[in-house]
Amino acid sequence: MTRRPSPARAAAAVLSSVALMATLSACGGSASGESTDALTEVSLVFKGALTVCTDMPYAPFEYEENGKPTGFDIDLIQKVADDLEVDLDVIDSAFDDITSGDALNNDVCDVAISAMTITGERARVLDFSSPYFDAAQALITPRGSGLDQIAELDGKRVGVQKDTTGETYLSDFAPDGTLVTAYDDAAGLQAALEAGELDAAMLDNTVSGQFVSDNPKLKLAREFDTGEQYGMAVKKDGNIPLLRRINGTLADLRENGSYDEIYAKYFG
Repeated sequence: MTRRPSPARAAAAVLSSVALMATLSACGGSASGESTDALTEVSLVFKGALTVCTDMPYAPFEYEENGKPTGFDIDLIQKVADDLEVDLDVIDSAFDDITSGDALNNDVCDVAISAMTITGERARVLDFSSPYFDAAQALITPRGSGLDQIAELDGKRVGVQKDTTGETYLSDFAPDGTLVTAYDDAAGLQAALEAGELDAAMLDNTVSGQFVSDNPKLKLAREFDTGEQYGMAVKKDGNIPLLRRINGTLADLRENGSYDEIYAKYFG
């Protein structure tokens, strides 16, 4: 039997190694045989536009308002496009197409931003930026259900979004008898929970507030500190200059106070 590390310690170890890789990618020198241009020129899928893959809706990070993409992530990536002096083109993509690396490595888009947790598994197929947001997992249950703990989910129907850290967390820590259903997107998960098809849902705490505010019959039962951090991603070993520019923009936003302004806009 292999003893599992605690969630916080395991997450911290993964994030430390991934952050180190992101730093080396953003700041390192050229490898043997690489031209200077390959390390300095930002290459874009479509000239004059930064093409971005994201999985909508996932309010308040990415969603549509009056027919246009908006949200915390969208405002951040708009700043990157502004720094590059190009237009922003947002493509609604399936989350597993993003996390698997398919969308980026097949040049569907230049960068992905979708409230995506940096993990070691994902870092094998994607290059991540510096972390830009801290998150945890949250258990959402109906008010009056009495469900407040992971241990109480035995025999219960619990929903998650497919290929997310919430799904992984339940797989690792929920009782064997937990009936887990994975939904393709957050909208499907929310609809099933509101319709009474589920007894609970596990998802990032950063969007759980939206679920609860949309339906007063639900409550945030408990949060679980998993040490997660979100990152933007580019194709694996294929866009170091863009990764550098993203990291530079994130650093500038934090230094000049713009990051705090965007945060306050969506999270208060």
